[in-house]
Amino acid sequence: MTGFSREQVLLFPESIDDYVSPDNPVRFLDAFVQNLDLSQLRFTHAQAPQTGRPPYDPADLLRLYLYGYLHRTRSSRLLEKETFRNVEVIWLLRKLHPDFKTIADFRKDNLKPLQQVCRQFTLLCRKLDLFGAQLVGVDGTRLAAVNSKEANFNEKKLQELLAYTDARIASYLKELDAADADGAPETHTPTRAELEARIAGLREQRDWHEELLEGLRSQGDTQVSLSDADARRMRAGGGGSVVGFNVQAVVDDKHKLIVAADATHQETDLRQLSGMAREAKEILGVKTLEVVADTGYCTTAEVVACEQHGITAYVPKADTSANTAQGLYGKNRFTLDVAKDVYVCPAGAELTYRFTTQEKDRELRYYRAKGCASCALKPRCTRNRGNRTITRETDEAVMEAMAARVAAHPEKMKLRKQLCEHPFGTIKRFFGYTYFLMKGLAKVRCEWSLMTTAYNLKRVLKLVSFQKLMQALGVKEPAAA
Repeated sequence: MTGFSREQVLLFPESIDDYVSPDNPVRFLDAFVQNLDLSQLRFTHAQAPQTGRPPYDPADLLRLYLYGYLHRTRSSRLLEKETFRNVEVIWLLRKLHPDFKTIADFRKDNLKPLQQVCRQFTLLCRKLDLFGAQLVGVDGTRLAAVNSKEANFNEKKLQELLAYTDARIASYLKELDAADADGAPETHTPTRAELEARIAGLREQRDWHEELLEGLRSQGDTQVSLSDADARRMRAGGGGSVVGFNVQAVVDDKHKLIVAADATHQETDLRQLSGMAREAKEILGVKTLEVVADTGYCTTAEVVACEQHGITAYVPKADTSANTAQGLYGKNRFTLDVAKDVYVCPAGAELTYRFTTQEKDRELRYYRAKGCASCALKPRCTRNRGNRTITRETDEAVMEAMAARVAAHPEKMKLRKQLCEHPFGTIKRFFGYTYFLMKGLAKVRCEWSLMTTAYNLKRVLKLVSFQKLMQALGVKEPAAA
């Protein structure tokens, strides 16, 4: 069997619509965008001006981006090429061919509206009853920024570079003195002009590093990135590090769909729990919600904030006691007598309340024992010369209640990995989204929203039939091109 001759003239040209099957997912993307009120979402050029050359309809560029991120194509130049050679894209854009600059500017100029589109798709998932809306998992992962490790500096690195540069300058100055003393230099040694040029270059480099160090100290920051000022060097899996952003995702337990997503340049997850859980609760439209997270999210303030908003947290608490690390009795070996407001040590002695103080945004109550010097268990309890001291946060009862919940429901902690690692694995391995193309936290947040929406789109297209998706949008029959 052979195909048609490329030079054959057809009396009745085929319709572009014939190349896209009636149940092709690209028709759903088209209908989804058509159902959005782009003016209300504040897209630029959503209302075209009456005079001048009309701009591209933002709906068409939005269709292009949603299709691109879903099919692992997010570069504006690659998307431009797709408008010429990809039949689905040609159908979707009705043979429009925006140039790469127009495509790139659309994403750059519509950061917030694009994030709202992602939220609209999440609300559509809620309408389709794809969320269990009872238990969610929160986790974060690190994605690389447009910034190499060599273009990231902290105080220690800058001081080492300054010391290295000073040593190089001193070495070259010594060579200059030796050349002056010896008279005519040997053929294989640098000339005086070459040495002076190297010294000048090193001094210029030293001034630059000194300027970066002064900037760090004056701004009270811990590090500086040159290509993307918002990027930070963070620990990554396998003991390595990445200069990038800490992206967060809240995943529902019913179908592992992402409910809420955000990106931050904070290096740890300590302050992310309540904010992410509250956003998920709002999107799901429920009065109560359970959230599971790993130890990195465990702080009293965040757990208390969750409880205040009807969110029950399941977060294991790490034993960070210095005594436990030294093989001594940790705080867990002491029993609190709530009625008497005392701690009872393993030897049966009481540690009574002494005073309250504020430390690192925490209000701590101090309890201290008496007569530890004569206690036979002291070598196993503390290495301090004085008596043993225990501290207790004001809201520590909340943490104790959570610890009891975690111990009573180990199955929920096992479920946490299944919830959060699945989306991250798909986004990184299947889509290949291990790094960002855009610079700056605001743009990164927009791009992360597009990545998570692509993941949700992929899941929903597998979970729900095409007909049901179109019905949810109010479309009974596939729209003609």
